[in-house]
Amino acid sequence: MKIEYRFSFAVYIWGIVTGIISGLLAYYNRSAWIIGFLLYFLVDKFVMALIKELPPDVPDERAILRKAFWGWLLFWLYFTMLTYSVVINFQPVCYSNQSLLYQVVHNGTAGIKCVFNVTNATG
Repeated sequence: MKIEYRFSFAVYIWGIVTGIISGLLAYYNRSAWIIGFLLYFLVDKFVMALIKELPPDVPDERAILRKAFWGWLLFWLYFTMLTYSVVINFQPVCYSNQSLLYQVVHNGTAGIKCVFNVTNATG
């Protein structure tokens, strides 16, 4: 496998790991997801531990943080939200019988139950 692909794969794996950590920590304390975000600053150590060499477009280890940011951020954000949603047992709420979520749930094409909740706007 080419070194560029291994580099990207290592960054994505670190995004998944830190995202899962962030999601689990956020379950216990809402602001604890920041710890997972701070783990980004260890991405260079993780990448070097896995691939042992750098792609040609990354001149030195200090450039890993800059090169890996967007790939890591997207994986971290996705897996943080996914893990948090799974851990809290997220239940969607239908606010209108005309919403797409309500239609999908009641047509039988969704595998979830929808809690129907209408709030009175007039107070």
